[in-house]
Amino acid sequence: MNALAYPTPAIGLWRLMEWRLDPRQLVRWTERVLELGARVFDLADIYGDYEVEAGFGRALALQPALREQLFLATKCDIRLVSAKRPAHRIKHYDTSRAHILASVENSLRVLHTDRLDLLLLHRPDALMDADEVAGTLDGLRRAGKVLAVGVSNFSVSQLELLASRLPFPLLTNQVEFSVLHTAPLGDGTLDQCQRLRIAPMAWSPLGGGRLFAGGGEREQRVRAALAEVGAERGGWTVDQCALVWLLTHPARVVPVLGTRNPDHVRAALAVAHEKFTREQWYRVLQAINGHDVP
Repeated sequence: MNALAYPTPAIGLWRLMEWRLDPRQLVRWTERVLELGARVFDLADIYGDYEVEAGFGRALALQPALREQLFLATKCDIRLVSAKRPAHRIKHYDTSRAHILASVENSLRVLHTDRLDLLLLHRPDALMDADEVAGTLDGLRRAGKVLAVGVSNFSVSQLELLASRLPFPLLTNQVEFSVLHTAPLGDGTLDQCQRLRIAPMAWSPLGGGRLFAGGGEREQRVRAALAEVGAERGGWTVDQCALVWLLTHPARVVPVLGTRNPDHVRAALAVAHEKFTREQWYRVLQAINGHDVP
């Protein structure tokens, strides 16, 4: 199931352990989110100080049928300093064959699954050996342990290097992208995604809460523009409009939502196939930049 082929928001589980749901409550929450139409669940080995994968895995173990209904994405290659990883002396990145294989095996074990729908390299590793990484990822894919591969926070050149060694296409590049962080528009990231026909995933698609809580002139200006366009579109909320601004881009952006509130998921899904007119999109861009386009 290539869930990233559709403009449906992913559900980010970065803060799962803060939600304090026991496995049965998490099963009910997951079932509810699936009923609403979400399919992609985004995790990483390091989330929640190495606890999120296991936490979600306990729910999957309690209700194994859930696994067939969802698209499971996780990440590896960051080594955090943590009491749970006493061998890590400093925070660093590791894309060695040994670390990738160990990370995948651990993710499969704690998630109680026999395959990952998507594995992302979490951060660019300055010591990445592209041939070694490509061979490792290809082997995992051939073994059926990883069905698709992507990257996260990679620059255009870093993605190009890895892609040049792989015998299959990368599925995504997960990057920070929102109305308050528009770097991917100008640094070549979205251009590359279009050229390679891969769907970028957008983490922090609502600006990490700054869109609503930020009191700066820029945040106020962007909120006002989104509210104005939302009124024109029949009452869309500011957060819905912030997502539609991303979804309007032809790169087919997949926002990663960090909410546990089913109502917020429902609102996001309600506009998942919507787009702004060009004038509306550029009006928001004008508010983002604080001036007309050149």
